[in-house]
Amino acid sequence: MDQSDDTSGSGRGRRSKVARLIEEYDLQGLGAELEQRWTADEDRSSLRELAAQFNQELLREALEAANVQHLDGELENTYRLLTDDDVSSAESTRIQRRLERDGVDVDALQQDFVTYQAIRTYLKEYRGAEYTPAETDPLEREATNVQKLRGRMVSVTEGKLEQLRDGGHLTLGEFRTLAEIQVICEDCNTQFDVLELFDRGGCNCASE
Repeated sequence: MDQSDDTSGSGRGRRSKVARLIEEYDLQGLGAELEQRWTADEDRSSLRELAAQFNQELLREALEAANVQHLDGELENTYRLLTDDDVSSAESTRIQRRLERDGVDVDALQQDFVTYQAIRTYLKEYRGAEYTPAETDPLEREATNVQKLRGRMVSVTEGKLEQLRDGGHLTLGEFRTLAEIQVICEDCNTQFDVLELFDRGGCNCASE
């Protein structure tokens, strides 16, 4: 999966990857649908679920462009085989080769797949959407707090780097600063970005 998604305020001036893909794949109306599903009071979709939906729409368009027919449920399974960490390398290779034989540029498609962070950036910064539950959601509240802390850390770090560069103490061209916080659960041996952990509601311990 492409990891070049705009995921922080450090990408100032860059166009949203999600917005660009909506235009390139002619997915009119999908942006509004993503916003509605994220801000709904009932049956609300997580950012992770919205990223999967978005990527499946890209896959659908790629298949239709190559005149590949698919049955109900086959699209979701094809996407799972392309992206799920639990899928064996042999299975993943088989589906990639089958798609390539059908005329799908799998490498380009996978580069277009977005992460939940890109969906978050698109909804919050590009569309100006906010999720405001009737009651305070502690996970949403702390996710917002962590985002603010991370934003301040990026801002302070960029300021120090620019100060050192301008003072002739550091050689540095145009740059971007990324701040990631990874959480490792030693019980189920999983690792998540802290915002992804909040969004999915926990690690994999509950499923074991």
